[in-house]
Amino acid sequence: MFSHSQVWSAIDALAQEKDMSVSRLARNAGLDPTTFNKSKRSSADGRQRWPSTESLHKIMQATGVGSEQFVALMQNDRRSFADSFSQLQNGFGEEGQARYQVPSSVPLLGLAQAGSGGFFDDAGLPTGEGWDAVEFPRPDGEAVYALEISGDSMMPLYRDGDRIIVSPAASIRRGDRVVVRTTEGEVMAKVLARRTAKFIELESINPEHENRAFPLTEIDWVARIVWASQ
Repeated sequence: MFSHSQVWSAIDALAQEKDMSVSRLARNAGLDPTTFNKSKRSSADGRQRWPSTESLHKIMQATGVGSEQFVALMQNDRRSFADSFSQLQNGFGEEGQARYQVPSSVPLLGLAQAGSGGFFDDAGLPTGEGWDAVEFPRPDGEAVYALEISGDSMMPLYRDGDRIIVSPAASIRRGDRVVVRTTEGEVMAKVLARRTAKFIELESINPEHENRAFPLTEIDWVARIVWASQ
């Protein structure tokens, strides 16, 4: 998972690579010119503010870059960015296969839906059709979906109305932010503190809520939070 500073630095780097200011970058993407200003990157109380996935989608469309290129900028790898952009202009990799997937629609669920039975398969992915959707730039083959936060149980990190992108298939390590669904239908966003062959221990994001521990037999699925639109 990339940090707040890496994401914003990548936006700055993208504007620089295209020889424009961040204000010009925003205008070219059809956004308010102040969208990426430094004053927009944190709130008055010091809380970090993240660019939305929609804004990232629009600047990638406006500049003609792919998700892997943007990841390269987040990793501060300008050489990889330049190489991948050259390949993207040709549209294909060395073996004649398309290398990049354009931002695509992913299912959007509310927390109440996530807590209800029958909406997920064994891999922890939404089943069926008819979901709302959001645009998200994702690597080829990565199965992700979005959850819309409701209530204040995940404050101060996630507020009511924020959307998080989760990946059930992503590897999870200690300290990662995750969404967990129990077999009783409780859905929560926590920090993975420890996982053994029998138990999982979770630290609460909201200090007013206690840490939790469950036998793995009581866990339906765990998905890593890979992005947040705030």
